[in-house]
Amino acid sequence: MTMSAEPENPASAPDPEAGASIAATAGKRALLGVDAPLRLDSGATLGPFTVAYETYGTLDSLKSNAVLVCHALTGDHYAASTHPVTGKPGWWGDLIGPGKVIDTDRFFVICSNVLGGCMGTTGPRDLNPATGRPYGLDFPVITIGDMVRAQGLLLDYLGIETLFCAIGGSMGGMQVLQWASACPERLFAAVPIATAARHSAQNIAFHEVGRQAIMADPEWRGGAYLDAGTRPRAGLAVARMAAHITYLSEPALHRKFGRRLQSRERLGFSFDADFQVESYLRHQGSSFVERFDANSYLYITRAMDYFDLWEANGGSLPKAFEGTKTRFCVVSFTSDWLFPTAENRKIVHALNAAAANVSFVEIETDKGHDAFLLDEPEFHSTVSGFISSAWAARQKAVRA
Repeated sequence: MTMSAEPENPASAPDPEAGASIAATAGKRALLGVDAPLRLDSGATLGPFTVAYETYGTLDSLKSNAVLVCHALTGDHYAASTHPVTGKPGWWGDLIGPGKVIDTDRFFVICSNVLGGCMGTTGPRDLNPATGRPYGLDFPVITIGDMVRAQGLLLDYLGIETLFCAIGGSMGGMQVLQWASACPERLFAAVPIATAARHSAQNIAFHEVGRQAIMADPEWRGGAYLDAGTRPRAGLAVARMAAHITYLSEPALHRKFGRRLQSRERLGFSFDADFQVESYLRHQGSSFVERFDANSYLYITRAMDYFDLWEANGGSLPKAFEGTKTRFCVVSFTSDWLFPTAENRKIVHALNAAAANVSFVEIETDKGHDAFLLDEPEFHSTVSGFISSAWAARQKAVRA
């Protein structure tokens, strides 16, 4: 399959309201699927398509030190570099870098924007070559498996046959599990964090609320809002507000906000943001719409909903990992009610049943699902210890 470097400014839809926001995407890009399109789980095909990515560190001469970092639902490839839209540090900058948990003096780290995303990888906001207009809802529905196949093509493009490790939390953890199930021969170690082998009914329900909020916004225009030079800002903001609640925990909300009032001494007897927690959620919603595309939100949440390693393996999760030689470290957090420890234990039980090499750690914290993105020392030390031991085993295997 022929693959080539992507031009500096690949075709994407003009977005008058975006200004310098989601349209501004720096970083590396690869044009993939040039000779043969990517066949998707839906039966549709996509190609050529662009994958935006960032790398950190140096690939060694044996190409044995590559680490794939998989981002979550609203993340992107700026895992350890300044975000070009928000100006904020990378979302995993505490973990990735020289001398850090994922040590870029030792490892070559790759992080790509997922298929269907809005930060440079081909998605619904890009131009459909068949029409010259934004894809909108003409973009094919994608799955976690499709995302991983696109990542596999990126590795081929970079000349990397096998990964030392794949690591990610939440939807990133789903990608790690998909890698381990579909391509075990390309993966030495896997760290799925705060995730599940299939999306629960509760989580599908939360996603549906968010999607309906977007689609109920008159500016959504049946998904064709870019043609009209507008965006469903209100709907996307509400979707983000609802989702953000699930990333936290009740103790964390109480500690951070309680029932404290926002910039006032008494209740306003109105529907303004009386409480600090209301103001916080409104800020989360309004800032999110500046960096994310509404249709991408629909597509990526749907991909998470469709993820089900049980169904993909005839109702048997152990079968997904049958015969695997990949080493696993599964991590959960006590206060995570979005992907609770019970869901992570199911993964561990399946790996045990498949006679896989697996360790499991439950981190005590009240920071909720987002703990994997925060400064959590026990989490950092757990991942650091696993990576160090797995790397020693990898080096021994390479020398053998």
